Amino acid sequence: MRDLKNTGFNDRLSAQKNAKQALLARFKPKPAVQDPEFEKLAAKRAAEKEAIRQQHELAKAELRRERAEKDAARLAAEMAAQEEVDAAKRAARKERKQLTKEEQKAARDARYAARKARQR
Repeated sequence: MRDLKNTGFNDRLSAQKNAKQALLARFKPKPAVQDPEFEKLAAKRAAEKEAIRQQHELAKAELRRERAEKDAARLAAEMAAQEEVDAAKRAARKERKQLTKEEQKAARDARYAARKARQR
């Protein structure tokens, strides 16, 4: 009952080898059949990605533009405030100089009057 199939040692070895190769063949990657629409789908996806990228670029450009406008408005406001401060300083300096000129004139007139009084 031991040798029903009439197989010898070499037959069993070759059967074992064939079984092992069949098992390994199951795990090997099989050649993939490419979908005929694959290239079209890839192109479509690439176009969609490009469109999304352009939208993001436009959004970023818009944000940069708005930020630049805000910065420009802030700088203009700061410049206007600085101009007001400078104008106030100039006005105060002119007023001080005017007072100084009037004081100088008054002192000069007083000296002149004193000299005239001494001469009489």
